[in-house]
Amino acid sequence: MLRKRLEMVSKMVREGVRAADIGTDHAYLPIFLVEKGICPSAVAADVVPGPLKNAQKNIALHRLEDKISTRLSDGLDDLTPDDGDDFIFAGMGGTLIVELLERTDWIRDGSKRFIFQPMSHGEDVRRFLCENGFEIICEDACRDSGRIYIALCAEYTGRVTKPPVSFYYTGKLTQCEKDEAGIYLSRQTERLKKAIDALEKSGGSDPELRLAVDQMMKIQSL
Repeated sequence: MLRKRLEMVSKMVREGVRAADIGTDHAYLPIFLVEKGICPSAVAADVVPGPLKNAQKNIALHRLEDKISTRLSDGLDDLTPDDGDDFIFAGMGGTLIVELLERTDWIRDGSKRFIFQPMSHGEDVRRFLCENGFEIICEDACRDSGRIYIALCAEYTGRVTKPPVSFYYTGKLTQCEKDEAGIYLSRQTERLKKAIDALEKSGGSDPELRLAVDQMMKIQSL
């Protein structure tokens, strides 16, 4: 059975397209997408040989070698636009996701979609997307093994945007009616408050962070 955080990600993949799972680990997600008929084929990529071997074993166990190929790749370094239509980055930190995106020019293609499930620093991903001409289509949240996870889907439009600074921390989760989204947003606000307090105790300040908290508290009071 697919973990809930990955199931959440799978619902953002378009039906009938080729998927590329970056940092695939055991290839659970590509296997699920192909077996459920969501994707006709997929690429399972990982930077570490060990996990990639585990992925190959699982793919063989499900007899999907003809539909799921594997790739040893650091992010998108050894992939091309022809390897997929929907590219998935799940289970890694937001800062790392941005680093992987920054060194790949061909991601600026409106026919591609990018799905992210950042384990931390989702604000880094949203900021990169806004500043580089991507539109965030939707966001979702779920609880998995006692932890709240989020996921977002984006595509390139070429339109650079500068939203309220709070958007980098909330994204479109303000439009999500799930309880998990509300919990996530509340925790984000508390996290930023603690960061501001720690900064002020050391004699520093961050006006942008303070503005983000003020905006988030106003949103949550509505």
